[in-house]
Amino acid sequence: MKRTGANILLESLREEGVDTIFGYPGGSVLPIYDAIFDSDIRHILTRHEQGAVHAADGYARASGRPGVCLATSGPGATNLVTGIANAYMDSVPIIALTGQVVTSQLGKDSFQEADIVGITLPITKHSYLVKNAKDLTKVVKEAFHIATTGRPGPVLIDIPRDVSAALVEPEEESPLNLPGYNLPDVPSKNRLEEAVRVIMASKRPVIYAGGGVVNSGAFMELQQFAEKIIAPVTMTLMGLSGFPGRHPLALGMLGMHGSKYANYAVCSCDLLIAVGVRFDDRVTGKLERFVPEAKVIHIDIDPAEIGKNVKVDIPLVGDVKNSLAELIKRLKAKPSGAWQDQVQNWKKEYPLTFEENEEGKLKPQFVIREIYRAGQDRARIVTDVGQHQMWSAHYYDYTRPRSFISSGGLGTMGFGLPAAIGVQVACPDELVFNIAGDGSIQMNIQELATAVNNNLPIKIAILNNGYLGMVRQWQELFYNHRYSQTELINPDFTKIAEAYGAVGMRIERQKDVAPALLEALAVKKPVVMDFLVEREENVMPMVPPGEPLDKMLG
Repeated sequence: MKRTGANILLESLREEGVDTIFGYPGGSVLPIYDAIFDSDIRHILTRHEQGAVHAADGYARASGRPGVCLATSGPGATNLVTGIANAYMDSVPIIALTGQVVTSQLGKDSFQEADIVGITLPITKHSYLVKNAKDLTKVVKEAFHIATTGRPGPVLIDIPRDVSAALVEPEEESPLNLPGYNLPDVPSKNRLEEAVRVIMASKRPVIYAGGGVVNSGAFMELQQFAEKIIAPVTMTLMGLSGFPGRHPLALGMLGMHGSKYANYAVCSCDLLIAVGVRFDDRVTGKLERFVPEAKVIHIDIDPAEIGKNVKVDIPLVGDVKNSLAELIKRLKAKPSGAWQDQVQNWKKEYPLTFEENEEGKLKPQFVIREIYRAGQDRARIVTDVGQHQMWSAHYYDYTRPRSFISSGGLGTMGFGLPAAIGVQVACPDELVFNIAGDGSIQMNIQELATAVNNNLPIKIAILNNGYLGMVRQWQELFYNHRYSQTELINPDFTKIAEAYGAVGMRIERQKDVAPALLEALAVKKPVVMDFLVEREENVMPMVPPGEPLDKMLG
Protein backbone atom coordinates (compact mmCIF):
# COMPACT_ATOMS: atom_id res chain seq x y z
CA MET A 1 0.00 0.00 0.00
CA LYS A 2 1.39 3.37 -0.99
CA ARG A 3 2.07 5.93 1.73
CA THR A 4 3.50 9.42 1.80
CA GLY A 5 7.11 9.94 2.72
CA ALA A 6 5.91 11.84 5.80
CA ASN A 7 3.87 8.85 6.99
CA ILE A 8 6.78 6.50 6.34
CA LEU A 9 8.97 8.85 8.38
CA LEU A 10 6.60 8.86 11.37
CA GLU A 11 6.11 5.09 11.22
CA SER A 12 9.88 4.65 11.20
CA LEU A 13 10.24 6.99 14.19
CA ARG A 14 7.62 4.98 16.08
CA GLU A 15 9.55 1.79 15.31
CA GLU A 16 12.54 3.39 17.04
CA GLY A 17 10.48 4.09 20.16
CA VAL A 18 9.98 7.81 19.59
CA ASP A 19 7.11 9.21 21.64
CA THR A 20 7.83 12.95 21.37
CA ILE A 21 9.02 15.41 18.73
CA PHE A 22 9.99 18.99 19.60
CA GLY A 23 9.50 21.28 16.66
CA TYR A 24 8.34 24.37 14.83
CA PRO A 25 6.45 24.20 11.51
CA GLY A 26 7.17 25.90 8.18
CA GLY A 27 6.54 25.51 4.48
CA SER A 28 9.06 22.78 3.72
CA VAL A 29 7.81 20.51 6.50
CA LEU A 30 4.07 20.94 5.93
CA PRO A 31 3.63 17.36 4.63
CA ILE A 32 5.27 16.09 7.84
CA TYR A 33 3.09 18.31 10.04
CA ASP A 34 0.00 17.18 8.16
CA ALA A 35 0.96 13.58 8.99
CA ILE A 36 1.65 14.53 12.62
CA PHE A 37 -1.97 15.77 12.84
CA ASP A 38 -3.12 12.12 12.72
CA SER A 39 -0.13 10.61 14.54
CA ASP A 40 0.02 9.32 18.10
CA ILE A 41 3.53 10.75 18.48
CA ARG A 42 3.34 13.75 20.79
CA HIS A 43 4.49 17.04 19.27
CA ILE A 44 5.72 19.83 21.54
CA LEU A 45 5.49 23.20 19.78
CA THR A 46 8.39 25.35 20.99
CA ARG A 47 8.60 29.08 20.33
CA HIS A 48 11.94 28.95 18.54
CA GLU A 49 13.83 26.20 16.74
CA GLN A 50 16.75 26.58 19.14
CA GLY A 51 14.28 25.80 21.91
CA ALA A 52 13.30 22.61 20.06
CA VAL A 53 16.82 21.28 19.69
CA HIS A 54 17.77 22.08 23.30
CA ALA A 55 14.55 20.41 24.48
CA ALA A 56 15.45 17.30 22.47
CA ASP A 57 18.91 17.46 24.06
CA GLY A 58 17.48 17.67 27.59
CA TYR A 59 15.06 14.82 26.83
CA ALA A 60 17.98 12.64 25.70
CA ARG A 61 20.20 13.44 28.68
CA ALA A 62 17.44 12.73 31.19
CA SER A 63 16.03 9.58 29.58
CA GLY A 64 19.08 8.04 27.92
CA ARG A 65 17.00 7.77 24.73
CA PRO A 66 17.59 9.91 21.64
CA GLY A 67 15.70 13.20 21.47
CA VAL A 68 14.04 14.26 18.21
CA CYS A 69 13.53 17.79 16.88
CA LEU A 70 11.97 19.06 13.66
CA ALA A 71 12.43 22.36 11.79
CA THR A 72 11.71 23.75 8.38
CA SER A 73 14.30 24.64 5.73
CA GLY A 74 16.53 27.70 5.61
CA PRO A 75 16.32 29.79 8.79
CA GLY A 76 14.44 27.03 10.61
CA ALA A 77 17.28 24.61 9.96
CA THR A 78 20.05 27.11 10.69
CA ASN A 79 18.38 27.97 14.01
CA LEU A 80 19.14 24.37 15.04
CA VAL A 81 22.89 24.74 14.49
CA THR A 82 23.86 25.95 17.97
CA GLY A 83 21.89 23.16 19.62
CA ILE A 84 23.33 20.52 17.31
CA ALA A 85 26.85 21.75 18.08
CA ASN A 86 26.01 21.69 21.78
CA ALA A 87 24.86 18.06 21.58
CA TYR A 88 27.93 17.12 19.54
CA MET A 89 30.36 18.61 22.07
CA ASP A 90 28.63 16.83 24.96
CA SER A 91 28.05 13.50 23.15
CA VAL A 92 24.24 13.62 23.30
CA PRO A 93 22.16 11.44 20.93
CA ILE A 94 19.65 13.57 19.04
CA ILE A 95 17.98 13.20 15.66
CA ALA A 96 17.53 16.57 13.93
CA LEU A 97 14.90 16.44 11.17
CA THR A 98 14.92 19.36 8.74
CA GLY A 99 12.76 20.25 5.80
CA GLN A 100 14.36 21.21 2.51
CA VAL A 101 13.27 22.78 -0.75
CA VAL A 102 12.04 20.40 -3.45
CA THR A 103 14.77 18.34 -5.09
CA SER A 104 14.44 20.14 -8.45
CA GLN A 105 15.33 23.43 -6.70
CA LEU A 106 18.36 22.18 -4.76
CA GLY A 107 21.47 24.29 -5.31
CA LYS A 108 19.57 27.13 -7.00
CA ASP A 109 19.39 29.55 -4.06
CA SER A 110 15.68 28.89 -3.79
CA PHE A 111 13.50 30.62 -1.21
CA GLN A 112 14.49 29.40 2.26
CA GLU A 113 17.16 27.07 0.91
CA ALA A 114 20.25 26.41 3.00
CA ASP A 115 22.75 23.59 2.66
CA ILE A 116 22.13 22.35 6.19
CA VAL A 117 23.96 19.08 5.52
CA GLY A 118 27.08 21.04 4.55
CA ILE A 119 26.66 23.50 7.40
CA THR A 120 26.42 20.77 10.04
CA LEU A 121 29.02 18.31 8.72
CA PRO A 122 31.59 19.23 11.42
CA ILE A 123 29.05 19.00 14.26
CA THR A 124 27.18 15.76 13.53
CA LYS A 125 28.15 12.11 13.64
CA HIS A 126 26.48 11.74 10.25
CA SER A 127 24.09 13.64 7.96
CA TYR A 128 21.59 12.51 5.33
CA LEU A 129 19.96 14.31 2.42
CA VAL A 130 17.07 12.03 1.44
CA LYS A 131 16.16 12.24 -2.25
CA ASN A 132 13.86 9.23 -2.45
CA ALA A 133 10.98 8.62 -0.05
CA LYS A 134 11.60 4.87 -0.30
CA ASP A 135 14.89 5.38 1.54
CA LEU A 136 13.33 6.93 4.65
CA THR A 137 12.85 3.68 6.59
CA LYS A 138 16.48 2.68 6.04
CA VAL A 139 17.80 6.18 6.78
CA VAL A 140 15.90 6.50 10.05
CA LYS A 141 17.06 3.08 11.23
CA GLU A 142 20.68 3.93 10.41
CA ALA A 143 20.43 7.37 11.98
CA PHE A 144 19.23 6.03 15.33
CA HIS A 145 21.89 3.33 15.32
CA ILE A 146 24.65 5.84 14.64
CA ALA A 147 23.35 8.39 17.16
CA THR A 148 23.10 5.90 20.03
CA THR A 149 26.05 3.54 19.55
CA GLY A 150 29.71 4.10 20.22
CA ARG A 151 30.22 7.67 21.36
CA PRO A 152 26.68 9.12 21.18
CA GLY A 153 25.97 12.22 19.13
CA PRO A 154 23.61 14.08 16.81
CA VAL A 155 22.54 12.86 13.38
CA LEU A 156 20.75 15.13 10.88
CA ILE A 157 18.18 14.00 8.31
CA ASP A 158 17.36 16.62 5.65
CA ILE A 159 14.10 15.89 3.77
CA PRO A 160 13.02 17.86 0.67
CA ARG A 161 9.32 18.76 0.59
CA ASP A 162 8.59 16.68 -2.49
CA VAL A 163 10.15 13.64 -0.77
CA SER A 164 7.94 13.95 2.31
CA ALA A 165 4.89 14.50 0.06
CA ALA A 166 5.63 11.65 -2.38
CA LEU A 167 3.35 8.60 -2.49
CA VAL A 168 5.46 5.45 -2.63
CA GLU A 169 5.50 1.79 -1.71
CA PRO A 170 7.78 1.51 1.35
CA GLU A 171 10.89 -0.63 0.92
CA GLU A 172 11.14 -3.88 2.85
CA GLU A 173 13.23 -3.45 5.98
CA SER A 174 16.77 -4.73 5.46
CA PRO A 175 19.60 -5.48 7.88
CA LEU A 176 21.88 -2.60 8.82
CA ASN A 177 24.93 -2.35 6.60
CA LEU A 178 27.30 0.45 7.55
CA PRO A 179 30.74 -0.21 6.07
CA GLY A 180 33.41 1.69 7.94
CA TYR A 181 31.30 2.24 11.04
CA ASN A 182 33.14 0.00 13.47
CA LEU A 183 32.35 -0.04 17.17
CA PRO A 184 35.11 -0.83 19.67
CA ASP A 185 34.71 -3.86 21.87
CA VAL A 186 36.14 -4.18 25.37
CA PRO A 187 39.89 -3.45 25.68
CA SER A 188 42.26 -6.29 24.91
CA LYS A 189 43.20 -8.75 27.64
CA ASN A 190 46.82 -7.58 27.52
CA ARG A 191 45.88 -3.92 28.00
CA LEU A 192 43.55 -4.79 30.88
CA GLU A 193 46.21 -6.84 32.64
CA GLU A 194 48.75 -4.05 32.13
CA ALA A 195 46.29 -1.58 33.69
CA VAL A 196 45.69 -3.89 36.65
CA ARG A 197 49.43 -4.14 37.34
CA VAL A 198 49.84 -0.38 37.31
CA ILE A 199 46.75 0.18 39.49
CA MET A 200 47.89 -2.36 42.08
CA ALA A 201 51.37 -0.80 42.19
CA SER A 202 50.17 2.79 42.57
CA LYS A 203 50.36 4.54 45.93
CA ARG A 204 48.40 7.71 45.10
CA PRO A 205 45.68 6.90 42.54
CA VAL A 206 42.94 9.35 41.50
CA ILE A 207 39.95 8.57 39.28
CA TYR A 208 39.01 11.39 36.92
CA ALA A 209 35.47 10.69 35.64
CA GLY A 210 33.51 12.42 32.90
CA GLY A 211 30.35 12.32 30.85
CA GLY A 212 31.22 8.92 29.41
CA VAL A 213 30.34 7.40 32.79
CA VAL A 214 26.82 8.85 32.57
CA ASN A 215 26.37 7.98 28.88
CA SER A 216 27.37 4.36 29.37
CA GLY A 217 25.28 3.86 32.51
CA ALA A 218 28.38 3.00 34.55
CA PHE A 219 27.20 4.57 37.82
CA MET A 220 27.42 1.36 39.88
CA GLU A 221 30.57 0.10 38.15
CA LEU A 222 32.44 3.34 38.88
CA GLN A 223 31.44 3.18 42.53
CA GLN A 224 32.52 -0.46 42.83
CA PHE A 225 35.79 0.29 41.04
CA ALA A 226 36.61 3.25 43.30
CA GLU A 227 35.75 1.33 46.47
CA LYS A 228 37.83 -1.67 45.43
CA ILE A 229 41.02 0.35 44.97
CA ILE A 230 40.02 3.08 47.49
CA ALA A 231 40.74 5.84 44.99
CA PRO A 232 39.24 9.32 45.35
CA VAL A 233 36.97 10.31 42.46
CA THR A 234 36.94 13.76 40.90
CA MET A 235 34.48 14.64 38.18
CA THR A 236 34.23 16.95 35.21
CA LEU A 237 31.15 19.14 34.84
CA MET A 238 29.66 16.50 32.53
CA GLY A 239 30.59 13.76 34.98
CA LEU A 240 28.57 15.21 37.85
CA SER A 241 25.86 12.71 38.88
CA GLY A 242 28.04 9.86 37.57
CA PHE A 243 29.33 9.25 41.13
CA PRO A 244 27.36 9.95 44.34
CA GLY A 245 28.31 13.40 45.58
CA ARG A 246 28.17 12.50 49.27
CA HIS A 247 30.32 9.38 48.95
CA PRO A 248 33.45 9.55 51.16
CA LEU A 249 35.64 9.15 48.06
CA ALA A 250 33.92 11.96 46.13
CA LEU A 251 36.03 15.05 45.46
CA GLY A 252 33.51 16.98 43.39
CA MET A 253 34.57 18.87 40.30
CA LEU A 254 38.15 19.59 39.28
CA GLY A 255 39.66 22.17 36.96
CA MET A 256 39.43 25.92 36.51
CA HIS A 257 36.57 26.23 38.99
CA GLY A 258 37.15 22.93 40.74
CA SER A 259 37.52 22.41 44.46
CA LYS A 260 40.96 22.97 45.96
CA TYR A 261 41.09 19.44 47.34
CA ALA A 262 40.25 17.92 43.94
CA ASN A 263 42.94 19.94 42.19
CA TYR A 264 45.55 19.23 44.87
CA ALA A 265 44.78 15.50 44.67
CA VAL A 266 45.14 15.46 40.89
CA CYS A 267 48.41 17.41 41.01
CA SER A 268 49.85 15.03 43.63
CA CYS A 269 48.71 11.65 42.28
CA ASP A 270 51.04 9.01 40.90
CA LEU A 271 48.29 7.44 38.76
CA LEU A 272 45.42 9.21 37.02
CA ILE A 273 42.65 6.87 35.84
CA ALA A 274 40.68 8.88 33.30
CA VAL A 275 37.22 7.42 32.66
CA GLY A 276 35.12 8.75 29.77
CA VAL A 277 36.76 12.18 29.57
CA ARG A 278 38.26 14.55 26.99
CA PHE A 279 41.06 16.25 28.98
CA ASP A 280 39.65 19.61 27.95
CA ASP A 281 41.44 22.86 28.74
CA ARG A 282 39.06 23.83 31.59
CA VAL A 283 40.19 20.67 33.38
CA THR A 284 43.90 20.49 32.64
CA GLY A 285 45.00 24.10 33.05
CA LYS A 286 48.57 24.47 31.84
CA LEU A 287 49.14 21.21 29.98
CA GLU A 288 52.89 21.05 30.67
CA ARG A 289 52.18 21.01 34.42
CA PHE A 290 49.21 18.65 34.38
CA VAL A 291 49.86 15.45 36.43
CA PRO A 292 53.63 15.78 35.86
CA GLU A 293 54.62 12.74 37.96
CA ALA A 294 51.68 10.45 37.23
CA LYS A 295 51.06 7.61 34.87
CA VAL A 296 47.81 7.95 32.93
CA ILE A 297 45.26 5.24 32.14
CA HIS A 298 42.54 6.47 29.77
CA ILE A 299 39.29 4.53 29.29
CA ASP A 300 37.17 5.84 26.42
CA ILE A 301 34.96 4.49 23.66
CA ASP A 302 36.32 7.03 21.17
CA PRO A 303 39.91 6.18 20.17
CA ALA A 304 40.32 9.71 18.74
CA GLU A 305 40.22 11.14 22.27
CA ILE A 306 43.08 9.01 23.58
CA GLY A 307 46.33 10.94 23.40
CA LYS A 308 44.68 13.96 21.78
CA ASN A 309 45.54 16.39 24.58
CA VAL A 310 47.51 14.41 27.18
CA LYS A 311 50.07 11.63 26.73
CA VAL A 312 48.53 8.34 27.84
CA ASP A 313 50.53 5.41 29.20
CA ILE A 314 47.80 2.78 28.96
CA PRO A 315 44.93 3.28 26.50
CA LEU A 316 41.78 1.24 27.12
CA VAL A 317 39.48 1.67 24.15
CA GLY A 318 35.98 0.42 24.89
CA ASP A 319 32.65 1.11 26.52
CA VAL A 320 33.20 2.57 30.00
CA LYS A 321 30.68 0.30 31.75
CA ASN A 322 32.09 -2.87 30.21
CA SER A 323 35.71 -1.79 30.66
CA LEU A 324 35.23 -1.02 34.35
CA ALA A 325 33.46 -4.35 34.83
CA GLU A 326 36.45 -6.16 33.30
CA LEU A 327 38.88 -4.29 35.56
CA ILE A 328 36.80 -4.99 38.67
CA LYS A 329 36.89 -8.74 37.91
CA ARG A 330 40.70 -8.68 37.67
CA LEU A 331 41.57 -6.35 40.57
CA LYS A 332 42.20 -7.31 44.17
CA ALA A 333 40.94 -5.02 46.91
CA LYS A 334 43.51 -2.46 48.04
CA PRO A 335 43.89 -1.24 51.63
CA SER A 336 43.48 2.35 52.71
CA GLY A 337 46.65 4.24 53.64
CA ALA A 338 48.45 7.55 53.92
CA TRP A 339 47.20 8.79 50.55
CA GLN A 340 43.57 8.48 51.52
CA ASP A 341 44.31 10.25 54.81
CA GLN A 342 46.02 13.08 52.95
CA VAL A 343 43.04 13.56 50.62
CA GLN A 344 40.64 13.64 53.57
CA ASN A 345 42.86 16.23 55.28
CA TRP A 346 42.70 18.43 52.15
CA LYS A 347 38.91 18.14 52.20
CA LYS A 348 38.83 19.34 55.82
CA GLU A 349 41.43 22.06 55.27
CA TYR A 350 39.96 23.54 52.06
CA PRO A 351 36.19 23.07 52.18
CA LEU A 352 33.87 24.81 49.76
CA THR A 353 32.51 27.68 51.83
CA PHE A 354 31.08 31.16 51.46
CA GLU A 355 30.52 34.04 53.87
CA GLU A 356 26.87 34.53 54.65
CA ASN A 357 25.77 38.16 54.66
CA GLU A 358 25.01 39.40 58.17
CA GLU A 359 22.29 41.72 56.87
CA GLY A 360 20.42 38.78 55.40
CA LYS A 361 21.09 39.75 51.79
CA LEU A 362 21.16 36.84 49.42
CA LYS A 363 24.27 34.90 48.53
CA PRO A 364 23.84 32.77 45.39
CA GLN A 365 25.52 29.80 47.05
CA PHE A 366 22.92 29.93 49.82
CA VAL A 367 20.11 29.73 47.26
CA ILE A 368 21.65 26.62 45.66
CA ARG A 369 22.03 24.98 49.05
CA GLU A 370 18.39 25.71 49.88
CA ILE A 371 17.24 24.29 46.54
CA TYR A 372 19.12 21.12 47.46
CA ARG A 373 17.34 20.98 50.83
CA ALA A 374 13.96 21.61 49.26
CA GLY A 375 14.48 18.99 46.55
CA GLN A 376 15.56 16.31 49.04
CA ASP A 377 17.59 14.35 46.47
CA ARG A 378 14.62 13.95 44.13
CA ALA A 379 15.19 16.89 41.79
CA ARG A 380 16.76 16.96 38.35
CA ILE A 381 18.84 20.11 38.04
CA VAL A 382 19.18 21.78 34.64
CA THR A 383 21.45 24.82 34.43
CA ASP A 384 22.27 27.51 31.97
CA VAL A 385 25.87 28.67 31.59
CA GLY A 386 27.73 31.06 33.85
CA GLN A 387 28.44 31.62 37.54
CA HIS A 388 25.19 29.94 38.60
CA GLN A 389 26.32 26.83 36.70
CA MET A 390 29.52 26.59 38.74
CA TRP A 391 27.71 27.22 42.04
CA SER A 392 25.23 24.49 41.05
CA ALA A 393 28.19 22.17 40.51
CA HIS A 394 29.68 22.98 43.93
CA TYR A 395 26.76 23.38 46.32
CA TYR A 396 24.35 20.67 45.19
CA ASP A 397 25.21 17.02 45.91
CA TYR A 398 24.13 14.82 43.01
CA THR A 399 23.36 11.36 44.27
CA ARG A 400 21.80 9.64 41.25
CA PRO A 401 22.71 9.44 37.56
CA ARG A 402 21.33 11.94 35.03
CA SER A 403 20.24 14.34 37.78
CA PHE A 404 22.59 17.14 36.63
CA ILE A 405 22.10 18.44 33.09
CA SER A 406 24.12 21.31 31.69
CA SER A 407 25.89 22.58 28.59
CA GLY A 408 29.55 21.71 29.01
CA GLY A 409 31.76 21.76 25.95
CA LEU A 410 30.03 24.54 24.02
CA GLY A 411 28.93 26.55 27.06
CA THR A 412 25.64 27.59 25.49
CA MET A 413 23.73 30.39 27.19
CA GLY A 414 20.01 29.87 26.68
CA PHE A 415 20.30 26.08 27.01
CA GLY A 416 18.68 25.74 30.42
CA LEU A 417 14.98 26.55 30.05
CA PRO A 418 14.30 24.59 26.84
CA ALA A 419 16.47 21.71 28.08
CA ALA A 420 14.44 21.65 31.31
CA ILE A 421 11.31 21.37 29.16
CA GLY A 422 12.79 18.28 27.52
CA VAL A 423 13.74 16.84 30.90
CA GLN A 424 10.24 17.39 32.28
CA VAL A 425 8.67 15.75 29.21
CA ALA A 426 10.99 12.75 29.63
CA CYS A 427 10.36 12.60 33.40
CA PRO A 428 6.78 13.85 33.86
CA ASP A 429 6.47 12.77 37.51
CA GLU A 430 9.78 14.22 38.69
CA LEU A 431 10.78 17.59 40.11
CA VAL A 432 12.75 19.63 37.56
CA PHE A 433 14.64 22.80 38.46
CA ASN A 434 16.15 25.17 35.92
CA ILE A 435 18.84 27.21 37.66
CA ALA A 436 19.62 30.22 35.47
CA GLY A 437 21.33 33.57 35.40
CA ASP A 438 19.57 36.80 34.58
CA GLY A 439 21.56 36.99 31.35
CA SER A 440 21.14 33.41 30.17
CA ILE A 441 17.41 33.13 30.97
CA GLN A 442 16.67 35.92 28.48
CA MET A 443 18.26 34.04 25.60
CA ASN A 444 15.28 31.67 25.29
CA ILE A 445 12.76 33.12 27.72
CA GLN A 446 10.01 32.71 25.11
CA GLU A 447 9.97 29.00 25.97
CA LEU A 448 8.00 29.88 29.09
CA ALA A 449 5.02 29.70 26.73
CA THR A 450 5.96 26.13 25.83
CA ALA A 451 6.15 25.13 29.49
CA VAL A 452 2.83 26.79 30.34
CA ASN A 453 0.92 25.50 27.30
CA ASN A 454 2.07 21.93 27.95
CA ASN A 455 1.42 22.01 31.72
CA LEU A 456 5.07 21.39 32.56
CA PRO A 457 5.62 22.39 36.22
CA ILE A 458 9.28 23.43 35.89
CA LYS A 459 10.71 25.50 38.73
CA ILE A 460 12.96 28.24 37.37
CA ALA A 461 15.41 29.83 39.83
CA ILE A 462 17.07 32.95 38.43
CA LEU A 463 20.20 34.06 40.32
CA ASN A 464 19.83 37.72 39.40
CA ASN A 465 22.93 39.84 40.00
CA GLY A 466 22.34 42.38 37.25
CA TYR A 467 25.47 41.32 35.38
CA LEU A 468 26.73 38.82 32.87
CA GLY A 469 28.33 37.42 35.99
CA MET A 470 31.12 35.18 34.74
CA VAL A 471 32.31 37.71 32.17
CA ARG A 472 32.17 40.46 34.80
CA GLN A 473 34.26 38.26 37.14
CA TRP A 474 36.97 37.98 34.49
CA GLN A 475 36.83 41.73 33.92
CA GLU A 476 37.26 42.28 37.65
CA LEU A 477 40.18 39.88 38.02
CA PHE A 478 42.05 40.35 34.75
CA TYR A 479 40.83 43.65 33.21
CA ASN A 480 41.13 46.04 36.19
CA HIS A 481 37.38 46.21 36.96
CA ARG A 482 36.59 47.64 33.54
CA TYR A 483 33.03 46.30 33.22
CA SER A 484 32.57 46.76 29.50
CA GLN A 485 29.02 45.82 28.41
CA THR A 486 28.41 43.34 31.21
CA GLU A 487 25.94 45.28 33.38
CA LEU A 488 22.34 44.43 32.56
CA ILE A 489 19.15 46.46 32.73
CA ASN A 490 16.69 43.67 33.37
CA PRO A 491 12.93 43.48 33.03
CA ASP A 492 10.65 42.49 35.87
CA PHE A 493 10.88 38.70 35.59
CA THR A 494 7.81 38.19 37.78
CA LYS A 495 5.66 40.18 35.35
CA ILE A 496 7.11 38.30 32.38
CA ALA A 497 6.23 35.02 34.11
CA GLU A 498 2.69 36.18 34.78
CA ALA A 499 2.28 37.44 31.21
CA TYR A 500 3.04 33.92 29.97
CA GLY A 501 0.67 32.35 32.50
CA ALA A 502 3.34 31.12 34.91
CA VAL A 503 3.76 32.07 38.57
CA GLY A 504 6.24 34.86 39.31
CA MET A 505 8.02 35.37 42.65
CA ARG A 506 10.73 37.81 43.75
CA ILE A 507 12.98 36.91 46.69
CA GLU A 508 15.43 39.44 48.14
CA ARG A 509 16.36 38.23 51.63
CA GLN A 510 17.82 35.06 53.01
CA LYS A 511 14.94 34.35 55.40
CA ASP A 512 12.47 34.26 52.52
CA VAL A 513 14.26 31.61 50.41
CA ALA A 514 13.01 28.42 52.09
CA PRO A 515 9.35 29.57 52.31
CA ALA A 516 9.43 30.66 48.65
CA LEU A 517 10.76 27.29 47.56
CA LEU A 518 8.11 25.43 49.54
CA GLU A 519 5.43 27.61 47.95
CA ALA A 520 6.87 27.00 44.48
CA LEU A 521 6.95 23.22 44.98
CA ALA A 522 3.28 23.23 45.94
CA VAL A 523 2.26 24.82 42.62
CA LYS A 524 1.55 22.43 39.75
CA LYS A 525 2.59 24.88 37.02
CA PRO A 526 5.78 26.65 35.93
CA VAL A 527 7.18 29.00 38.57
CA VAL A 528 9.77 31.73 37.97
CA MET A 529 11.67 32.66 41.14
CA ASP A 530 13.72 35.85 40.78
CA PHE A 531 16.42 35.72 43.48
CA LEU A 532 18.13 39.11 43.83
CA VAL A 533 21.61 38.00 44.90
CA GLU A 534 24.83 39.79 45.84
CA ARG A 535 25.92 41.57 42.69
CA GLU A 536 29.68 41.02 42.70
CA GLU A 537 29.97 37.59 44.27
CA ASN A 538 32.66 35.54 42.52
CA VAL A 539 33.02 31.83 41.80
CA MET A 540 35.98 30.59 43.81
CA PRO A 541 38.36 28.79 43.70
CA MET A 542 39.56 29.80 40.24
CA VAL A 543 42.64 28.78 38.28
CA PRO A 544 43.72 31.75 36.15
CA PRO A 545 43.96 30.94 32.43
CA GLY A 546 47.32 29.43 31.48
CA GLU A 547 48.22 28.45 35.05
CA PRO A 548 48.58 24.92 36.50
CA LEU A 549 45.80 23.49 38.66
CA ASP A 550 47.57 24.08 41.98
CA LYS A 551 47.80 27.87 41.39
CA MET A 552 44.30 28.79 42.51
CA LEU A 553 42.77 32.12 43.46
CA GLY A 554 40.38 32.25 46.41
